[in-house]
Amino acid sequence: MKKVITYGTFDLLHTGHINILRRAKALGDYLVVAISSDEFNAGKGKKAYYTFEQRKAILEAVRYVDEVIPEENWEQKNTDIKDHDIDVFVMGDDWEGEFDFLKDQCEVVYLPRTEGISTTQIKKDLEKRANHD
Repeated sequence: MKKVITYGTFDLLHTGHINILRRAKALGDYLVVAISSDEFNAGKGKKAYYTFEQRKAILEAVRYVDEVIPEENWEQKNTDIKDHDIDVFVMGDDWEGEFDFLKDQCEVVYLPRTEGISTTQIKKDLEKRANHD
C-alpha cells in the first residue's frame, strides 16, 4: 500500500482544500492528513475559526482522507514519515523547496494551489461584509 501525507490548518474548508486532498490521495492508496493543533497555531501566531477537534471531524468526513493526526510542531515531519510508513509527502507549491530535506525518506511532491481561493481571502471577504452591514 502506498501511503501519502499532507499538512495544514484546514480551517474554513473550501474547494482549494478539497482539490489538494483529492490530488494527494490520487498519488497513493491511503491519505494521512496532519492538521495543526490549536497550540501549534497559537505558536505560529495563527488562530483558526474552528477548534482542532472540529477541523478533525470535518476532515474525517471527506472521502479522500483516511486518517487525521495532530501536527504539534515543525520538527515532527521526520517522525511522522517513519511512524506512518509514508511513501509520498505532499504540500502546496507555495512551500516549494521547503521540505526537500525529506527526499531521503520519501518522495516529496509540491502541488499547485487552486487559483483564486484561500482561507485568508475568505476571512478578509467575510470581515469586509460584516463591516458593511
